[in-house]
Amino acid sequence: MTMSFEGALATWIHIICSSIWVGGSIFIGIVLAPALKSITSNTEERLLLMIKFGRRFNNLAIPSFMILVGTGIYNARSFLGNPESLWQTQYGMILLIKIILVVAIIIAYIFHVKTINKDTERKLSMRQMDERQISTARSRIMILGRITVILSVSVLFLASLLDSGGY
Repeated sequence: MTMSFEGALATWIHIICSSIWVGGSIFIGIVLAPALKSITSNTEERLLLMIKFGRRFNNLAIPSFMILVGTGIYNARSFLGNPESLWQTQYGMILLIKIILVVAIIIAYIFHVKTINKDTERKLSMRQMDERQISTARSRIMILGRITVILSVSVLFLASLLDSGGY
């Protein structure tokens, strides 16, 4: 199997962007969130910090994810030109499942970003949220963040299957 320079470059960019997307998401959930507990015990302050860090991460994560989708489409171009092969081959079925999970990531991420909007940040900064609202926002952010990470790691596994020939 030979790969063109363009194909290798697209795969390299795809891997870098997936590292940023998945690695950054895992870092936020496993390293940053627990570390904030040692900085402040106040849930409102931790939530505000998470929103600020999350917004900063989005400046890199969203373009990376968009590039990731673009390079994924480029890498799947032979299957997308022949849609029947998506459900007629094992490789195509894995690719189809991967595409569905990517769509699910986009949906979860949209809800995640809508939860951590500027209005929420402003209300937290001005202490205009009661304990129930803070708890609801925190829970929603945590659940959507976990869903995004689980789906993203699942997509990486499917990418590994595809790289091995779809077995």
